[in-house]
Order: sequence, then C-alpha cells, then structure tokens
Amino acid sequence: MNALHPAADDLPELTELVQRLQHQQAEVDRIRQDVDTALVSGRSRDDEVTATVRGTGRFTEVAIDPEVLRRYDARDIGEMVAEAANDALDRLARLAEQRLAPVLGSADERA
Repeated sequence: MNALHPAADDLPELTELVQRLQHQQAEVDRIRQDVDTALVSGRSRDDEVTATVRGTGRFTEVAIDPEVLRRYDARDIGEMVAEAANDALDRLARLAEQRLAPVLGSADERA
C-alpha cells in the first residue's frame, strides 16, 4: 500500500475522518458567522470612553463622556479612545477564542 492508494480496509476510516473534518469545518464556519455578527464593547481605564466593535473588526461606535471633552486635551482623549478600542479588540479576540475552543479542542483530542 502507498499513501496515494490506501488499502480497501482503510477506506471506512478515511471516510469517517473526512466526514468529521467536514462537520468540524461547518461548525467553525457557523461560529465564525456568529462571531462576525457579535457586537463587543471596550472601555477606557476610567470608563470615560466606550468603543464598540463588530465581530468583523469594524468599529460601530465610539462614545465619549461629554465631561471628558471639558477636562482633557486632544492628546489625552486620543489615548482614551485608543485604550477603549484596544480593550474592545481584546474582548473580541477572547470571545472568538471561547467560541472556537470547544471545536478546536475536540480536534486536538482526536489527533
């Protein structure tokens, strides 16, 4: 037997493996679509700025407490916006990781 021509005895196992991989790929695609539609918010250190990002990585909103505009200069506000945006992206990454972990974990167990 060579790698390109499996023995007849190996075909049921190969068919089962292909079916599991197809099922796993379908599950990953479903989870990816679910994550893509999710909205995740992140906040600056003192909750003065909130940034909301869709699962696709596109920001949908940045909300700044009006009091911030009176108390801080543009550089400080920019830092707060960056902080909130990075927090939102970190939260999105954790969400995707949590949703994918069961599928990817089951693949590791079978390997």
